[in-house]
Amino acid sequence: MSEIQQATLGGGCFWCLEAIFEQQPGVLSVVSGYAGGQTTHPSYEDVCTGETGHAEVVQVTFHPERISFDDLLEIFWRCHDPTTLNQQGADIGTQYRSVIFFHTPEQQAQAEQSKAQAASRFDRPIVTEVASLPEFFPAETYHQGYYRRNPRAGYCSFVIRPKLQKLGLNY
Repeated sequence: MSEIQQATLGGGCFWCLEAIFEQQPGVLSVVSGYAGGQTTHPSYEDVCTGETGHAEVVQVTFHPERISFDDLLEIFWRCHDPTTLNQQGADIGTQYRSVIFFHTPEQQAQAEQSKAQAASRFDRPIVTEVASLPEFFPAETYHQGYYRRNPRAGYCSFVIRPKLQKLGLNY
């Protein structure tokens, strides 16, 4: 039996990614948080300044016999635009960058290979960063499960719901 694994991915606002990955069979949990910056234990307000270097990310805990890291990467490429530098839609800043933080050398190799394969699907070059996970900081409690708790909020209605619809997921 395979051991439980983690993937840490950033593709814009963590609320969007969380809502998508929570619905995947084999995903055990999704935690919104921050990674890739200089500040220890940053707050949402700190990260929003764009000065901490952190990206909004989700840490996905998954069972590799039910969903593979490659499967998660395939979803990742489909759910955001990896060709826009430091931006997803109206969300602009380094905190919204496209990034794969790998946990193991195997994940690094898979991420690089997946990125190269995905490149043919886009008209512009992929700008997604692939880097070793330095440290993950969970976001504040009010960010966790945001879409589930606030499906009628404006951002959820106009940004998250269309992404879920595009991917054929529950909304």
